[in-house]
Amino acid sequence: MTDSTPSSETDPAAEDAEFPRRRSRALVLILAIAVVVVLADQLTKLWATATLQVGVYHSLIGNLLGIQLIYNSGAAFSFLVDQTWVFTIVAALAVVALIYFSRRVGARSWAVAFGLLLGGALTHLGDRLFRAPSFGQGHVVDFIAYANWFIGNVADIAIFCGAVLALVLAVIGVPLRGGPRHGHTHGAEEPAAND
Repeated sequence: MTDSTPSSETDPAAEDAEFPRRRSRALVLILAIAVVVVLADQLTKLWATATLQVGVYHSLIGNLLGIQLIYNSGAAFSFLVDQTWVFTIVAALAVVALIYFSRRVGARSWAVAFGLLLGGALTHLGDRLFRAPSFGQGHVVDFIAYANWFIGNVADIAIFCGAVLALVLAVIGVPLRGGPRHGHTHGAEEPAAND
């Protein structure tokens, strides 16, 4: 009994000692996923601008999914089309926030979510900064048409998937730092310690 109590009390300290290593692995995973998202997004946009005519719809699955090239000055659903600089600022703030909070990530699942979000935000920021018509007011290349709902790109898919994954992880209680979930691991270990 006296031996099991100190060991259970030192678990948080042991968990903290493991965090730097988990964080290093998570940061590598975040950056790797972000790079893949940026490359996939920019290469598909390069293909779209080189092969498609603006506004011409090509059906993939009837009217549900198709390919249609547009240059979007606003956000999804062409929201605030004349306020491009707003989205440049938002994208820049999102990138800064994701990089800042990435230093606290130790769980692989959270690293995947952060990598998807960071990659999507980075490539959107790059479009806003460097695409025509001018610096900071670039129009994003969209070409994936979802019915008559909206037209998006690979970065939009990455951001959506990253946001959904982050929501699921938060709801089920996966710790951002990784390691055992509070309330589950100790409950499972205590009977073994008492034995």
